[in-house]
Amino acid sequence: MNGIAAIKGYVDRLITGDGRCRGMKVLILDAATTQVVSCAVSQTDILAREVYLVSRLDHLVAEHHKHSEDVSWVDEDADVEMSNLHTTATASSSSTMSHLKAVCFVRPTEDNVTQLIQEIQHRPRFAEYHIFFSGVVTTGLVRRLAEADELEVVKQVQEFYADFLAINEDLVTLNSRDSIAMTVTAGTSWARDHAPLYQRHKDGLASLLLALKKKPTAIRYQQSSPLAMQLAKDIHEAMATDEIFHFRGAGPLLLITDRMDDPVTPLLSQWTYQAMVHELLGLNNNRVVLRGAPGVKKDFEEVVLSSAQDDFFRKNRHANFGELGEAIKKLLDDFQRQTQQNKVENLNSIEDMQQFMEKFPQIRSQSYNVSKHVAIMGELARLVDVCSLMDISQFEQELACTEDHGSHVRELLDKLANPSVQTPDKLRLGLLYALRYEQVGNVNMVKQRMIQGGVPPGMVQLVDIMLRYAGAKVRGPGLFGTNGDIVSKMTKSFMTSVQGVSNVYAQHVPVLIDTINLCLKGKLKESTHPYVSRSNAYAGGAKPHEIIVFMAGGTTFEEGTKIAEFNATNSAGIKVLLAGSTIHNSTSFLEELKRL
Repeated sequence: MNGIAAIKGYVDRLITGDGRCRGMKVLILDAATTQVVSCAVSQTDILAREVYLVSRLDHLVAEHHKHSEDVSWVDEDADVEMSNLHTTATASSSSTMSHLKAVCFVRPTEDNVTQLIQEIQHRPRFAEYHIFFSGVVTTGLVRRLAEADELEVVKQVQEFYADFLAINEDLVTLNSRDSIAMTVTAGTSWARDHAPLYQRHKDGLASLLLALKKKPTAIRYQQSSPLAMQLAKDIHEAMATDEIFHFRGAGPLLLITDRMDDPVTPLLSQWTYQAMVHELLGLNNNRVVLRGAPGVKKDFEEVVLSSAQDDFFRKNRHANFGELGEAIKKLLDDFQRQTQQNKVENLNSIEDMQQFMEKFPQIRSQSYNVSKHVAIMGELARLVDVCSLMDISQFEQELACTEDHGSHVRELLDKLANPSVQTPDKLRLGLLYALRYEQVGNVNMVKQRMIQGGVPPGMVQLVDIMLRYAGAKVRGPGLFGTNGDIVSKMTKSFMTSVQGVSNVYAQHVPVLIDTINLCLKGKLKESTHPYVSRSNAYAGGAKPHEIIVFMAGGTTFEEGTKIAEFNATNSAGIKVLLAGSTIHNSTSFLEELKRL
């Protein structure tokens, strides 16, 4: 139940070729597998394993790239760079390196197989080709490869099920944008427009199960989502008909949900390190862009925040803003103490100098790491102050967690009229109000006040789009509780009052966590989350020891943090892994809604 460990295991086997690819080699990836590998393994680790060069398959094959010598992790065609460190090795796409072996790790697509055929036919660049596909490859594609391999340079073809990005140990994503449109059109005649994206979801979820070597003992889905139902049934059918799913031992519960049941979580300001960076700065496949931030040096305009590569980030990614400040101060103090011990005046002998030079790369790396986190923290603090986020976030939490229409509408109108409140924040507050008070509030009046407060009419239209996407008539009953759920409302009100000011920014609990808790108590109703299949063990109400949750339409870092806290604190040793179409912040969530 560890996504990063699963990917790392595959990368280790890739580089060794399961023992058949020793010696100097080239690692060839496509756009998707570049992101998969770079999220879990540093390029330093790759290059230390007899890998001479890391390159993209399309860069090697395409004629218009034949003069390009800058080969890196960067996906040059993507909207956002999703790279780790650049390689220092360079090569011309037209050069022949017959002394090297090629390890190819690509998705099993028609285009990739066509490019592989172009690479191995006539004049292959490399002595051998070891081909690994990131998912199930069809017999037809394998036959095409075999027929094209007239020079017999292909030494092996294998399936390595790594068709997902491991962000944290217990948080993975398919990195599929525009998945909300796919969930909305499921079950309608427009679904065929999103057939390739749906196939990507089915393949990605199957790949995750195979990578973890898990065959679910039971599959449940969100009743309000036609997409969740279809995906659950298709995965069940695939497991029933494909023998590669035959793993021994008790399997996990697979729970397939849909973002539409909880549109509130992606709209809220965040206060933990990983989630806060994603919301305020953008965290795309472990990469943060600080370019343009005041006072940021050139070396820190684009930095990597990776759970797999940065010990400080891994330990503090779920820390709140206050805890993070203390942790960064301690990191800085420890580094200063260490550098004091290595002052030049302490180098009194040749041995001292040799020891210092041996430590120098590590010291330089630590210096960069400390400076990176200080730069990020500084920009986060600046944005919190400039955008008055503490005041905004407190009201967001009240809208999400308590019901007090009179008080809420007065404060909302004040904030909409306040010129110091940022336009995106006014939009999010209006959306939160509309979701909570859709049936009892004056949504039209709020929309007018949003326009008067400077929110462009095109953005105000998102209120209607949001209610069509995830209004009370569409979503399940768990977002704010049902009308008769008095106990739930009293409990939330009580918790709000006893938690105090220190927790006022962390009152909200995503619907997903409530769903998991109900599931483990045996109280998750089949009317809201039916079974597609279940073993005899579940017929008696047994609790699952492992749960894999897949959220179509995208998940969030807030939900990832709550899952990590659950895994670390539950006394029963139950493990949950969260997967989703993508990882949303408020910007990406609203951008997808706009395109509806």
